[in-house]
Amino acid sequence: MGVGSHAAINTNRVGALDALQSFIDLHQDWCFGHLAYELKSETEAVDTQKKNGAEFPDLFFFIPEVVVKLSDQEIQIGSLSNDHERILDDILSTTLEMDAFIKVEINNRISRSEYVSTIDKIKHHILRGDCYELNYCMEFFSENTFLDPLFVYTQLTDFSPNPFSAYYRFDNKYLMSASPERYLSKQGSAIYSQPIKGTIKRDLADGTSDERLKQMLKKSNKDRSENVMVVDLVRNDLSRICEEGSVKVEELFEVYTFPHLHHMISTISGVVREGTKFSDYIKASFPMGSMTGAPKKKVMELIDVYELSARGIFSGALGYITPNGDFDFNVVIRSLVYNEKNKYMSYHVGSGITGYSNPENEYDECLIKAQAIKKVLGIK
Repeated sequence: MGVGSHAAINTNRVGALDALQSFIDLHQDWCFGHLAYELKSETEAVDTQKKNGAEFPDLFFFIPEVVVKLSDQEIQIGSLSNDHERILDDILSTTLEMDAFIKVEINNRISRSEYVSTIDKIKHHILRGDCYELNYCMEFFSENTFLDPLFVYTQLTDFSPNPFSAYYRFDNKYLMSASPERYLSKQGSAIYSQPIKGTIKRDLADGTSDERLKQMLKKSNKDRSENVMVVDLVRNDLSRICEEGSVKVEELFEVYTFPHLHHMISTISGVVREGTKFSDYIKASFPMGSMTGAPKKKVMELIDVYELSARGIFSGALGYITPNGDFDFNVVIRSLVYNEKNKYMSYHVGSGITGYSNPENEYDECLIKAQAIKKVLGIK
């Protein structure tokens, strides 16, 4: 966890990743921040003219004044002002005061019938060979919205605790994320990516039925097809920055159980080439294949045609870089964004479309993925 800002970089301009690398090289310290989906204009030369009401910048990173690392055994505190004992006292004595209020009226950018029609058009692109798989997302949004972001985040993670959850504020913009997915992690010379492709709702009332659903997902031809395409895409991305022959699939089609869903996850790893910088990793692999499809550039062009709003920070990445150059970033999914200034709130949900996809089922899968968010917002 990083708190406060000692130094920061905030940009939408061309050359943002090179500017970020210069920032990292200059400070060589803990660095926290985000990469928005629209950075695709830099990594894949695909631009969009559409807008996102939350208005997060394409890239923002900061050097925190305080870093707190929590584990079951200890609390580690790093502070620029060297006042560790005071910070610990503040942590132990702090009681969160939250205004428990949420006032929203949710709208959808696209109706169910329009969604089905759009998926049919995307399947036509797949059948004629334009692409193999495309991650299509839709936005639910609310205007003139009043809510307490910290209250919403605690409610969200209480209902749906996930390993890559995050609460993040940039000026008057908030991200409340209950993400289950890792985009990219580097530990020493090893690098990992764990894309999720394949989702099924759990049966929490019946253990036997729940196990049957888990096995159904594991054997699903549609989900396995979707998953293996993304695995191949990630392998290709990592091969750009890894030692020759070092990229391997450590897990394929593994089904992980989360509080309300089963997910199919694969793990791809590699050994990074000496001298590779953070910006090189991002240029080679961003946006992540699980949120685009394959081939990456073509499907991003089609996404810009068929999605009705820019994704913004959604399907981007949030995380941190350590002083020695290791890092860990999530995929921004299962997340709410809120602009306190213009009172705009939204969340996106999506799914991977293949030749096997049934449009009605894909729509229902999107609603399942938004279950935790809908519950927190009081939506039936």
